[in-house]
Order: sequence, then structure tokens, then C-alpha cells
Amino acid sequence: MWTDGHLSVFLGKRGAFLRGSNFRREAKWSDALKEMGVQGLHFHDLRHTGNTLAAQSGASLADLKARMGHDSDWAALIYQHATRDADQKIADALSARVEAERKKAKKKPKRGDDDGTAGVLVPAS
Repeated sequence: MWTDGHLSVFLGKRGAFLRGSNFRREAKWSDALKEMGVQGLHFHDLRHTGNTLAAQSGASLADLKARMGHDSDWAALIYQHATRDADQKIADALSARVEAERKKAKKKPKRGDDDGTAGVLVPAS
């Protein structure tokens, strides 16, 4: 259900938002966790995971702030964890750029006073 521009997954008996003070009881959170065989999961863990995945998908800082309802850059930056996957994507992008520069350099006509590979980028990985 969409309410005030936000998707509401957990609503009370009368269709209102569940607040922190009554969420666990009304949503039967403990029963749901038992049924799934999950221990120690807090509702906020879902928010953290969702926002971390959004950040990893390429969401901008402004997108994350809007998604979370925060005005603070600091709050949104919490979800921008460095990951090996992101590190590999950066290395791959740098390597692709290096290869493109090498191909451009090979196509240029050679001059007699050429310095060889001076100014050519070095592979990142």
C-alpha cells in the first residue's frame, strides 16, 4: 500500500502505519522470525540491507537520502560500504580506459622524435 509517497508493508488492524512502540507486537515479528527459522534479526536490519543494496546498485547520495527520508549526507553515507565487487568494477573500468587509450595511441601516426610509450596509461589490474 502506498501512503504519503512511501510503500507500507506493515500496517495495523485499521490500516495505519505501525510505529516502533507497537510494531513488534502488532506485526508478530517474533512469530514471523520463528516461522522463517531466523534468529536475531531486527527490523532495522532490513532497512540497513535495503539501503546498502540500493547504494551498491549505483544510487546517488541524493537518491539514498530521499529513499531514507534523511536530510543528512552523513546518514546516507553509512550505507555506502566499500565492497570487493565495487573495487573490481572500478579496476575493470580503469583497465578498459587504459586499453582504449592504448588503441588510440597505436592509431596515431609516428613521428621521428617519438618518446615511445610516454604518456600512455598503465593497466590497473
